[in-house]
Amino acid sequence: MNVYEYLLSYNIKPSVQRIAIMDYLLKHHTHPCIDEIYLALCKDIPTLSKTTVYNTLKLFIEHGAARMLTIDERNACFDGDTSMHAHFQCKTCGKIYDIPMKTESEEADLLHKDGFQIEEIHHYYKGICPECLNEKNEN
Repeated sequence: MNVYEYLLSYNIKPSVQRIAIMDYLLKHHTHPCIDEIYLALCKDIPTLSKTTVYNTLKLFIEHGAARMLTIDERNACFDGDTSMHAHFQCKTCGKIYDIPMKTESEEADLLHKDGFQIEEIHHYYKGICPECLNEKNEN
């Protein structure tokens, strides 16, 4: 499925800006912030503004096509991968990694039994990534 069809599958009307932003999210699994997305795309789309990026990401989130991560207290990051997974942020380098977790239904079953209606699940972990641990151990 191409990006145009992907947006349509979430009931989002494709535009040049929306296609470019979603394409960036789907191809870059770095959990970028608004500034990163804007800087990456503004050279190819001179009419793009940070406001457009912000509003487009807000639209993607409202329609379920992307997720906003608030693992970092300083700024929000965005993830085009809407499958159920957790995130790990390295306290040394700041990178955010996708990590597997229990399925959404397994998580929801635990709380649903107690009468809760689950609409979102966020799992964030913080620590030191293997790359930074290796550098630390080498020094």
